[in-house]
Amino acid sequence: MINEKAYWLAWLQIKGIGAILLKRIHQHFGNVSQAWTARPSELEKVEGLGSKIITQIVNQKATINPQQLLEKHLQNNPHFWTPADQEYPRLLLEIPSPPPILYYRGTVELTENLGSKPAIAIVGTRYPTKYGRDWTRKISQTLTKEGFTIVSGMAAGIDAEAHSACLAARGRTIAVLGTGVDTIYPHSNSQLYHSIQQQGLILSEYPAGTKPDRKNFPSRNRIIAGLSRAVLIMEAPQRSGALITARYANEFCRDVYVLPGSLNNPQSIGCLNLLNRGAHVILGENELLEMLEIMPKLDINPQPEAAKNLSQPEKPPLSDLEPKLAQIIQAINDDSSSLDAIAQKTNLDTGTLLASLSQLELMGLISQLPGMRYQVN
Repeated sequence: MINEKAYWLAWLQIKGIGAILLKRIHQHFGNVSQAWTARPSELEKVEGLGSKIITQIVNQKATINPQQLLEKHLQNNPHFWTPADQEYPRLLLEIPSPPPILYYRGTVELTENLGSKPAIAIVGTRYPTKYGRDWTRKISQTLTKEGFTIVSGMAAGIDAEAHSACLAARGRTIAVLGTGVDTIYPHSNSQLYHSIQQQGLILSEYPAGTKPDRKNFPSRNRIIAGLSRAVLIMEAPQRSGALITARYANEFCRDVYVLPGSLNNPQSIGCLNLLNRGAHVILGENELLEMLEIMPKLDINPQPEAAKNLSQPEKPPLSDLEPKLAQIIQAINDDSSSLDAIAQKTNLDTGTLLASLSQLELMGLISQLPGMRYQVN
């Protein structure tokens, strides 16, 4: 039997198929191997697949051997996840465009992937002031000591400060690259790259050998936002990649926190604009921790055996659940209900509903079925 990973790779060889369409295909068919053998009339039922792209699918599939493709790919890319893998980061499954292939290097920590150890993104300009550097180090070390994983993009400036401060505090950090996981960019971060590989995790949606390309970095920023429970922008000028990360965070219903700066500092103008549009202001380490406490309480330091059993936790009675979670449980039919049906019954927005469904799944109260359907355990 051909490995399911082979079909994820195969679908990505077809022109016009990207992260969003492949997620829809996966949701519709339940697995991408079944979709690979589907008739054109069945593919037409997938939102976004028109006659032109279906014709391309039919023509190009005939030239692709999924198993041979996987065998060749594994020669240079031995470690990667797809959304069908249990180890795939759960928070990324919530976003509209989860990377179909997520390559990794370093040490995997299951609690991060399951979402039970929260991650916070810290990003900003490549040319920070002393003020920006100082506060990035303070915030990074404070969050690290409180058990958070720090996520950033390993760029020069704020990103590098966040990673380095986390490592210095002996914490976990995740670097999301816009290159292959085997490519160090910028080269000045060579030592940082090796330290992260030893003490954290390096991720990318690009295969080994992918060199720096300007168009890859904005796409990379959606992964930083998707992995994180909240995004902190420390310093950012008017035109900054960090602002793209903030925009993705808003789209994914993640909170955005901003370090306030001076109107006289060009590196703070982007941050001040975010504050003007409703981002949370960072007024200090303790104040930030208090604001982050509004996130659902999670077991951020489970023992190894506990981590193995996260999929089967002790079930609390419905009377002990938050009203929103109890409402979702009651909205699921005796057999199963689709995401749309649950949203209609609860009147919850999609972002809030997906986050709550993930929480209920971690609690062992519900299970996700193929086609974005849910059942009560």
